[in-house]
Amino acid sequence: MTIKQYLLLMGVCTVLCWLGFLMVLFFINPEKAGNLGFTLFYASLFFALSGTLSVLSFVFRLLFTKRYTKTEEVQISFRQAVFFALVICGALFLQAQGLMTWLNTILLVALVTVVEFVIISFKKENFGQDH
Repeated sequence: MTIKQYLLLMGVCTVLCWLGFLMVLFFINPEKAGNLGFTLFYASLFFALSGTLSVLSFVFRLLFTKRYTKTEEVQISFRQAVFFALVICGALFLQAQGLMTWLNTILLVALVTVVEFVIISFKKENFGQDH
């Protein structure tokens, strides 16, 4: 898949995800839908944010940094977009449950940061073994 095809596919899918999120937002009553309504809300928001942040991150990386190959930039952008979307959705969930405190927010960000560092360290170890 070329970069142009990737961006086109991700762009179309992201627009569809945002449309799905808007449909959930405007047409599902959370009082009547129960847990399914909230699950659809958070899932559609997560996918819409992941797509948007992934495409934007890749475009910014392409324009302003040239440290890695385009394929590696896509992988990094997508991984970090998913993590950032998890943080945003997690923070919204904590806020909805009345659990949004500084400590919980710091723990959420720290957890995602640790996972990112573990992934980076495994990639460096594998890179060292291959070369």
